[in-house]
Amino acid sequence: MQTNELLTLITAELDERKGQSITVIDVKDRSSVTDFMVLVTATSERHGQALSSYITIKIKEQGMKPLGLEGEQGSDWVLLDLGDIVLHIMTLQARERYQLEKLWSIETRKEEIKEVL
Repeated sequence: MQTNELLTLITAELDERKGQSITVIDVKDRSSVTDFMVLVTATSERHGQALSSYITIKIKEQGMKPLGLEGEQGSDWVLLDLGDIVLHIMTLQARERYQLEKLWSIETRKEEIKEVL
């Protein structure tokens, strides 16, 4: 399965399962670990665990399996490593606290500022 197809599958499943504020960040030029990060807000820790389980099932149906899973039991942040895509499932409080979108957009803003100057 191609990365873009996997990305579409993941975002569609998250949307169908009531994941909120789904964000895809292209980090190909900024990370050697992965190509994309997907962030989604879960309404509770239990909802986050369920989203992780649903995605894992969908991935396995496609003949793939996650490379890693962190934080599933009693955590406000679940990380699912799918190789070219890393999925971050967070409660609203965790997402506001860690601000991953802001962290990964710092380089982009520096580049935008250079273009203006």
